[in-house]
Amino acid sequence: MFNSLPRYMRWLVFIALVFLVLMSLARLTLFVAYKSPQQTFGTSLPAFWLGVRYDLRDVGILCVVLLLLGSLPWLNPFRTRLGKVVWFVLLWVAAVIFTFVYSLDFQHYAYLSQRLNASVLSYMSDTEASLNMIWESYPVIRIFLLIVGVTLVIMVVLRWGYRQFADAPVRSSRGAAWAWGVLIFLLLGGGIFGHLGQYPLRWSDAFSLSSDREAQLALNPFQSFFSSMKFRKQNYSKTIVKADYPLMASYTGVTDPDSARLNFTRTVPATGTNRPNVILVICESFSGYKSSMWGNPLNTTPFFDSLCRQGAFFDHCFTPHYGTARGVWATVTGIPDVLIDNTSSRNPQAVDQHSVLNDLSEYRKYYFIGGSASWANIRGVLENNLKGLHLYEENDYSSPRLDVWGISDKNLFMEANKVLSKPGDKPFFAIIQTSDNHRPYTIPAEDRKDFHEVGYAPDTLHKYGFEQNEELNAFRYTDFCYRYLIETAQKEAYFRNTIFIFIGDHGIRGDAGDMLPRAWTDQALTCFHVPLLFYAPGLLSPTRHTMNCSQVDVLPSIAGLTGAAYTNTTLGRDLFHERDTASNVSFIMDHDAKEIGVVENGYYYLRQLTGGKEQLVSIRGNDPLPAGKATDSLENRLRNYTDAFYETARYLLLNNRKNP
Repeated sequence: MFNSLPRYMRWLVFIALVFLVLMSLARLTLFVAYKSPQQTFGTSLPAFWLGVRYDLRDVGILCVVLLLLGSLPWLNPFRTRLGKVVWFVLLWVAAVIFTFVYSLDFQHYAYLSQRLNASVLSYMSDTEASLNMIWESYPVIRIFLLIVGVTLVIMVVLRWGYRQFADAPVRSSRGAAWAWGVLIFLLLGGGIFGHLGQYPLRWSDAFSLSSDREAQLALNPFQSFFSSMKFRKQNYSKTIVKADYPLMASYTGVTDPDSARLNFTRTVPATGTNRPNVILVICESFSGYKSSMWGNPLNTTPFFDSLCRQGAFFDHCFTPHYGTARGVWATVTGIPDVLIDNTSSRNPQAVDQHSVLNDLSEYRKYYFIGGSASWANIRGVLENNLKGLHLYEENDYSSPRLDVWGISDKNLFMEANKVLSKPGDKPFFAIIQTSDNHRPYTIPAEDRKDFHEVGYAPDTLHKYGFEQNEELNAFRYTDFCYRYLIETAQKEAYFRNTIFIFIGDHGIRGDAGDMLPRAWTDQALTCFHVPLLFYAPGLLSPTRHTMNCSQVDVLPSIAGLTGAAYTNTTLGRDLFHERDTASNVSFIMDHDAKEIGVVENGYYYLRQLTGGKEQLVSIRGNDPLPAGKATDSLENRLRNYTDAFYETARYLLLNNRKNP
């Protein structure tokens, strides 16, 4: 059977094996040279296996190019001299790039304990100084000779393989050649995709391993470099951050301010002994003006409205951004996601983050998502930063898949309850991320008996914030699911000692009509305004809070309610124990409009990042702005907060590393 394989395909398989072996040897060398005392070859086997899959991707890309060339008769290396020359030129280039990149990677890892990434390109801005530094710091001549020597060895081996296959007998028909070509192409495509599931293999999969060191071992320099390429210009100015530090240190309550070290650490001691369970629901597209809590006449969320009257409800909560990935990021890390062209969850340089949740060592930690955590690389953010996290996704459930977002929200709550209702030796902290209030707005057939859809004329829908009846009913279905969650939990032993928190991942841009002051629509605050509810009958008194708050405040507030000790290093504040909540500021960044701003005490200041146009508006109805110097003073203060939040967030995205 092997004799029917065309000679150039045999050589192609040989080339792939040579590069895979070399990349595996490089990974083994890195492991031996830099392994920690806790690492053994046995414990690192998952990293080696994942590394092979990353290597298969890079080798697959090279081999697809060669396969396509070899399929052209005039570029077949065993038929024409031109084909042989083209193949060997490409292989020389590949061998030089491989050896050069891995040489840089080893030096980079030795210096920073990180695989080669695109940040090294920043040194090109001062080429002379960088070259002098390299010459004085590294054995450049020996590295150059090593690159030349290894490249020559690679080419000798590849040339030897060519000679073996050139002399090998071939009994291949045109049909067999095409069949082999299709099969090899599909295998290479599978290697490049890297997964059997919905999403391809991503850099974030490495950070689902047991530690940063294992993640770095699994990656290869090509994967880490190109994954970080799009983020290399997302820098910050330390000078500006230091200038803004006094304002931010005062706002966040730093007890030991230090502008030289840019210390944002606040350590909160434990209080009491009762540790309530926590269920934090991140609610898909839970826009304020579309819900019943602000008087929407379509009465979309009557059950959730009843919960808000029984719990601690914050009616001036604003997400820092629009977008689910950014909302999850801000909630879990406490830092606004101020990257402009992509999300921080996709940035390999920002994946290492200290989270308040990680400090809650007395808790069992769970994250439930109806679909795949590979979406937006959320898996890397969660598993790399939250020790002992139990991550559940669609393949872990018995419930059927509903649509592209996985199982239905009702079934997600049911599956989560199955896990959480089991007795444990510790309290639990569970995050449940919903998704049904999102296109394609699927209502499960199994729920249509109990959930009854409604329909309104287009003019009525538009007047109260909806584009179509499918959107309206999906919004109503979320309320149906929240009812199911609470009524199911009420039957469980854990309910009496559990705090339920609901927060929208973002709002929806649209016309709030008369439900909110006009500025909320005109300045697109509807895009960021969401409900925030803490519901715990017997533990929390019913209160409607009007102070400004944000997703970044959620985890510090939860930690404060649990009484557990924790360390906060980011921008959120404990809404229940902060002395001066009237001074709360909600930072907002509109990535589509390229605007940043803050909401404070009934006013919204916003400024364009390009052009610098500024606006200051009242969001309290028809209240005018204060006159004269009072307006200037207000605008200056909010401008200072806007700049300070933005620049500090840019800094913390890359400098909020968790403790080793």
